[in-house]
Amino acid sequence: MHYPIIAGALSLGLLLGSFSPPLTSARVSPGMDVSEWQGDIDFEAVRRAGIETVYIRAGEGSNSVDRNFERNYEKASAAGLNIGFYHYVTAATPEEAIQQADFFYSLIEGKSFNCYPAMDFESFPGLNKEEINAVASAYLKTLADRLGSTPVIYSNTYNAANTWDPGLASYPLWVAEYGVTQPENLGPWENWVGFQYSDTGQISGIRGNVDLDYFQDGIFMRSEGNDPGTGDDADSETGVDPDVSYTVKAGDTLWGIARQYHTTVAELAALNRLANPAFIYPGQVLQISSGATSYTVKSGDTLFGLAKRFGIPVNKLIQANHISNPNRIYPGQTLLIPKNASIVRYRIKPGNTLSGLAVRFGTSVAALMEANGITDPNLIYAGETLRIP
Repeated sequence: MHYPIIAGALSLGLLLGSFSPPLTSARVSPGMDVSEWQGDIDFEAVRRAGIETVYIRAGEGSNSVDRNFERNYEKASAAGLNIGFYHYVTAATPEEAIQQADFFYSLIEGKSFNCYPAMDFESFPGLNKEEINAVASAYLKTLADRLGSTPVIYSNTYNAANTWDPGLASYPLWVAEYGVTQPENLGPWENWVGFQYSDTGQISGIRGNVDLDYFQDGIFMRSEGNDPGTGDDADSETGVDPDVSYTVKAGDTLWGIARQYHTTVAELAALNRLANPAFIYPGQVLQISSGATSYTVKSGDTLFGLAKRFGIPVNKLIQANHISNPNRIYPGQTLLIPKNASIVRYRIKPGNTLSGLAVRFGTSVAALMEANGITDPNLIYAGETLRIP
C-alpha cells in the first residue's frame, strides 16, 4: 500500500526467526498484501516461506482493475492460502464512495475468499475530517450491504487516532505501523485484526519488496447476513442456537461478542439500539440474534456429505470453521453450520467445467443443470452467471 518506507522495517526472515509476533492472546497468521507492483508472484514459494494469508488488491477508484488481480487470485487459491481482497478508494463524495464500493463488489463477486474485504482509503486531498468520514461511512455501509458481512478498514495509526470518527470503530481495523512490534495508538479501536508492520519485506517467490502483515482470527469470515434456516428438521445432534441474551463482562468488545455468536457488529448495534457500538459496559445485557447451528461429527461423515445435507457450499463450511485441511474432520468434533444461503451466484470463468464447479460448491452436476435450465452439461460459457443451489 502507499505508506513511506521507515528505517528498520522487518523481513520475513526476522518474522520466522528472532522477530516475535505482537503481544496478543490470539493466534496470529503470518501474511502479506500484494498488487500489480509485485509482478509475477510464485505463490507456492511464498507458502513454503511461511506466509499463510494474502490480501490481494482488486482495483482502484471506480473503474481501474489491478493488472494482476485475476492472476494473483488464481495462483494464491491454487497454493492454498487464506485470501482477502482490498480496494484503493479515491472518492471525494459519498456518491462516488457508493459507486466505488459497488465496483469493488463487482470485482470480487463469485470468488472464493475467507478474509473480510478491506477499504484502503488513505489519501484525502482537499477533504476535511467531516468529509473524509462521510465518504468512508458511505463506502463501508454500501459494501457491507452488498457483502452481507462486515468490511475491514485499512489505516495507518495516525489516521486511526486522529482522522476516523469513533463510530467507525464498529468495523474491524487493519492497521499499518512500521518498525514496531505492536501498534502504539489505535484511537477508538481496542484491538486490531490486521497489523502491517513492514513495506520492505523480502520473501521467496517475490522479486523486490512486499508488505508484511500479521492477521488475527477476527480477519477471517464467519457466515453472516444470510437467510436463517427453519431448523424444523434438525435432528438430535444438531441444535439451533435460539435468540439469547449476553451480560457484558470487563474487557468485552462488541466485535468480540459478535464473533463469539457468529453475528455482526451492525446486527448487534441495531438489535440493542446502540448509538455508539464502541461503547458497551460491564453488566450491560445485550440481546444476541445468533444465526448458526452446531453439529457433532460422527464416524463416516465428510465435509462434502455434510454440505449436501445442510444445503450449503463446502467452502462455507471451511470458512465458518477455519478448516485448513478439508479432508480431516473427526468424530466428536463440533462444526458450526452457517445459515443456509439458499442460492449462490457464480460468474463462469474460462476453464470452468460444470463437474468442477459441482465439486467446488458441494453440489451435483444434475442439481446445477436443473437450477440453470442447462441441457448439455458440456456447454457453459465464460461470463454467464450460474445459480448454485
